[in-house]
Amino acid sequence: MNRTQKFALNSITTAFYQIVTMGLGFITPALMIQTYGSEINGLVSSINQLISYISLVEAGLSGAAVFSLYKPLADQNYNKINAIISAAKKYYIKTGYVFSAATMILAVAFALLKNISSLTRIEVFILVLLLSINGCIDFFVLARYRVILTADQRTYIISILSTIQVLVKAAVIIICCNYRLNILLLYILALSPILIKISVLFFFTNKYYPYLNFNEKPNEKALGRRYDVIYQQILGTVQTSAPTVIATIFLDLITVSVYSIYNMVLSGINGVLSIFISGLPAGFGEIIVKKEYNNLKKNSSEFEVAYYYILSIVYGLTMVLILPFISIYTKNFTDANYYIPSLAFLIVLNGICYSVKTPQSMLMIAAGLYKEQRWKSTIQASIIIIGGCLLAQGMGLQGIMIASICSNIYRTIDLMLYVPKHITHNSIKRTARRIINVFFNVAIICIPLIVTRIEPNTYLEWIKYAIVVGLYAVIVVSVVTFIMDRTEFISLIKRFNIMFKRGE
Repeated sequence: MNRTQKFALNSITTAFYQIVTMGLGFITPALMIQTYGSEINGLVSSINQLISYISLVEAGLSGAAVFSLYKPLADQNYNKINAIISAAKKYYIKTGYVFSAATMILAVAFALLKNISSLTRIEVFILVLLLSINGCIDFFVLARYRVILTADQRTYIISILSTIQVLVKAAVIIICCNYRLNILLLYILALSPILIKISVLFFFTNKYYPYLNFNEKPNEKALGRRYDVIYQQILGTVQTSAPTVIATIFLDLITVSVYSIYNMVLSGINGVLSIFISGLPAGFGEIIVKKEYNNLKKNSSEFEVAYYYILSIVYGLTMVLILPFISIYTKNFTDANYYIPSLAFLIVLNGICYSVKTPQSMLMIAAGLYKEQRWKSTIQASIIIIGGCLLAQGMGLQGIMIASICSNIYRTIDLMLYVPKHITHNSIKRTARRIINVFFNVAIICIPLIVTRIEPNTYLEWIKYAIVVGLYAVIVVSVVTFIMDRTEFISLIKRFNIMFKRGE
């Protein structure tokens, strides 16, 4: 398969995975809250976010291994591929032990420091360990295969297996909630899908890469970049996890549960947007290592236009539809107030600020320019951590969101200035104008619909409203994009026509 075919297949399978994940993500939390209460839901959300922090023990390893594999895969140099994969396996096993020890400490800390009315301290301890098992298996078994598939632009295999995993896990949770089984038994049974993923992933990697040898002499120098990559992975985890962790420390678990519902919606939205960058770092990485600079300049500019077009529509819809959805979704939740307009506005605004830097961030990853951004990434992480801790005590969740928005704005400006100058050599002013257009598009979509104040009362009414708003959003964004980026817009339409008509 060529790059376009791989991109199309990766996008389709990722799209299906994200749609399934988003759909189930709305179903299972509601069942959890109705069956076990907001406190348990908040507890599980907090544990999962802290476990994601612990996962930073592997920070840099995956990104460094994937980047190092671009050239040997393009050259079909099997000895170098095996040497890099062997080194990755060695380090993943080491970090797996560190991860396991850290989660044990986390389990003890939660059991001693968090007083949960519906669980004993021993049950809290066991719950933390159960929620960390998937991470342990990933380090010790799965990660080495994920690296080679990602570098070779075959993320569609990972997406298919992940879809099967979330479907089976959701079925287990739904059945357990229906019978009101003990929360610990629920998460024990929910571990079963990982066995399916391991066996099928092993089969596919043996089929596509029969030459793989994990016992080759490790090329540890190839992973030297992991210490530079670590800052970028810390940044990503801090941006997504810090609000929950800060809320857990300074607020209460019911408030964490409220945030988790809003964050569930935004995670689904970001999952949809990730469809359009699935496999692209590897694709652009191949272009960069082959020094196809004209191709890079043209494709990166077109990708900016395409991504910001989609981003404007998606977040314009989200800004209009999130509160009506939350109102319908939480109408049966009686132990907390989930309808908070100010929080809805800030969390969607934060999502926009987080996502507008995606094209530049993706290109920086593809080029492997991590070291150059190390201290700037640290500044961004510091803004949300320090700002979030200070503002949370007086402003609650809204204060944490304001800190996160400031953090994302800083990072967006930094990447907007850095990437065009050092990677693509495209116009900085043009990128800045496209980013401003995103906010303009969202505002144009929202203003007339906020004034009308249509509030659907059922999911069917909400879907009908969403379709009308969606059509309006597509018209608005299409007109603005055609006016502001006519050449790239027409080129993208022609490219997609060719792809669908000829299968390229």
